[in-house]
Amino acid sequence: MKGLLSLNAGSSSIKFSLFTLEDELCLSAHGQIEKIGLAPALRVADAQGQPLHHQSWNDPALTHEALLGGLLDWVMGHLDGRELIGIGHRVVHGGARFSEPCLVGGAVMEALAALNDLAPLHQPHNLAAIEATLALRPDLPQVACFDTAFHHAMPVLATWLGLPRALHDAGVRRYGFHGLSYEFIARQLAALDPDLAGGRVIAAHLGNGASLCAMKAGQSVDTSMGFSALDGLMMGTRCGTLDAGAVLHLMLQRGMSAQGVQDMLYRRSGLLGVSGLSSDMRELAASAAPEAEEAIALFAWRAAREAGGLMSVLGGLDGIVFTAGIGEHDAAMRARICAHLRWAGVEIDPQANAIHAPVISAPASAIRVRVIPTDEERMIALHTLSAIKEQADAPTG
Repeated sequence: MKGLLSLNAGSSSIKFSLFTLEDELCLSAHGQIEKIGLAPALRVADAQGQPLHHQSWNDPALTHEALLGGLLDWVMGHLDGRELIGIGHRVVHGGARFSEPCLVGGAVMEALAALNDLAPLHQPHNLAAIEATLALRPDLPQVACFDTAFHHAMPVLATWLGLPRALHDAGVRRYGFHGLSYEFIARQLAALDPDLAGGRVIAAHLGNGASLCAMKAGQSVDTSMGFSALDGLMMGTRCGTLDAGAVLHLMLQRGMSAQGVQDMLYRRSGLLGVSGLSSDMRELAASAAPEAEEAIALFAWRAAREAGGLMSVLGGLDGIVFTAGIGEHDAAMRARICAHLRWAGVEIDPQANAIHAPVISAPASAIRVRVIPTDEERMIALHTLSAIKEQADAPTG
């Protein structure tokens, strides 16, 4: 039996899943290294969510390499002599060059580092985890899996911004994100509902980060996120689509620095900014404050508004798939969004929606509405296994 490790590294946490390879990939353990830079702690649970391991460090200066060394030590102990054959990494940005997962090495790392400016709050942390694990296990195949890759199928027109052509040619264009999630949903939908998977579907990845993807026959046609992960839907702390004139006003009339605007748009806007209370949808739903209700209502409004635009790109709609934290677990938000789309023939079954049933649309609904849990870590593991097999099968000499 062999093992594969999937890593999703951020600034203050590293999420991971460990899979064993039997007849198929089986989740063995998952968890995260949290509170990096403060009081780092490693928490691990089994596939059923039962705690397996907890370790904490009293050193806020510990690097990604040191912390990942602790994780790899635990992984090797848990595998109990079985081989770890590879590590897969979520990398937010692959730019225009990387349209599929690839093994990482010096030249690839240089190319990915050149994309740091396109995803300054995500890419450097993704690459720090790769650099750390390469230093710890230089003998181990490691694969970069890109959140932008799934959207390379979009038509060229969907990549354009209304800016001078030279900027587009230099990489200032629409890329789309959450691709690993959408790719997993496309695969699951093909297995669960082949007829719908072959049609026109909007997948709604709704969590602290949120976006929509228009898919036709399982391929990305357009998506709400564009040049950056700020675009499209309003999110937990991110603003979503914003008039560029507002940014100019903040900088030229209000004297905000570029760094100050960046911090506000990424970390102090969205649900948190509109409510003034929290970025957590659950906390807002439990609040009696009118500002909380306004933030919730705006989230639903913006999601429905973006969905309407994607319907026009698809030339109609056959289905909607809700996924991610809010999409999978917040029945009230699903109901709000679908109520805004009643004009398009969307009608949900309140009872099915309340219990998070796999299909929540009413029998008479013209649009089939499904709830499918996403699993980006499994998608990373599948890509990693494929890349390792491809390398092993490649001719030598």
